[in-house]
Amino acid sequence: MRIVVVGAGYAGTFAANRLARKLPAAEVTVLNARPEFVERVRLHQRIVGSHEASTPLSAMLRDGITARVGVVDKLGAGAAHLADGASLEFDYAFLAVGSASRPMPGTVPVDSWEGAQRARAALAALGAGDTVTVVGGGSTGIETATEVAEARPDLRVRLVGAAIADYFAHSARDRVLAGLARLNVEVVADTVVDIAERGTGAGPTAGLLRLSSGARLSSELTLWAVVAEVPALAARSGLEVDASGRAVVDHYLRSVSDGRIFAIGDCAGVPGARFACQVALPQASHAVDTLARLVAGRVPRPYSWRYFGQGVSLGRKDAVNQFAYRDDTPRRAYFAGGAAALTKEAASRGIRAVTRAGIGI
Repeated sequence: MRIVVVGAGYAGTFAANRLARKLPAAEVTVLNARPEFVERVRLHQRIVGSHEASTPLSAMLRDGITARVGVVDKLGAGAAHLADGASLEFDYAFLAVGSASRPMPGTVPVDSWEGAQRARAALAALGAGDTVTVVGGGSTGIETATEVAEARPDLRVRLVGAAIADYFAHSARDRVLAGLARLNVEVVADTVVDIAERGTGAGPTAGLLRLSSGARLSSELTLWAVVAEVPALAARSGLEVDASGRAVVDHYLRSVSDGRIFAIGDCAGVPGARFACQVALPQASHAVDTLARLVAGRVPRPYSWRYFGQGVSLGRKDAVNQFAYRDDTPRRAYFAGGAAALTKEAASRGIRAVTRAGIGI
């Protein structure tokens, strides 16, 4: 049996390793655009140089799994067709291409390895008193802004977003905002409309930001931290997608257009699912277990999941972790400070270890 896994983020790498455990006789091939596994939850650390945030893919995959570097252009009719003209036939495929951003011209995206590398180089070139603007009020934006502010206190750091820390509720949100204030991050509740080049001599990312309120903000470096879409591979392959471009799946995480293709992680159109490792890994685990059941002639079980909460780092020594109800509605209970930072770090390490092991969750 030939199985192709498209994408080697958390969901794809976990799925490949679990497939090797559950179906040892299968030929598992991972197709990924890079030869490394990138820890997206640590890219904000890569920007300031406090963590590498990548590992050779060969070191993350179990023995017997084949890793191939390439970009998949189309998936369907029992084959993965690559951009270089090659193709790879499969009996089953796992679509795990994750999520992506659409950065505004004049900004540097922070959701990819390439973007983090560019941001790191641009940040290193800034001088004291220069301004870094982070666009995006979610966890990615907050963690990027606070990481930069803590590592470079000589810079002015600004966070712009229509809603800042809107997932967090009650006192937990107040605590997140207090953490931003402690690091002197200026918070601007507004939306960036466009960015104009700031004049002769300005760097490639320097510009004048125009906000929906009409205000204008000068920035030497603008980082884009809005992750709100998925790659177009599913739609381009003719699979049914939802309004956000995610592959529509049945109760077992199989594409409703092609039962040989499982969609997992951010690119899977599971109602109520948000972009998060705590969603991607259980989906990958369930999809692999479903295939193992089908191969063994057993009846698969429908996918179900409950949320536990969400955490956000506020630099290396502070964080806020808020608990949630099963449907992801925030509870009032939360904890913060050094204990929360240690918990967040332990979770990041644990996610990597579980991904490498392919252990069911």
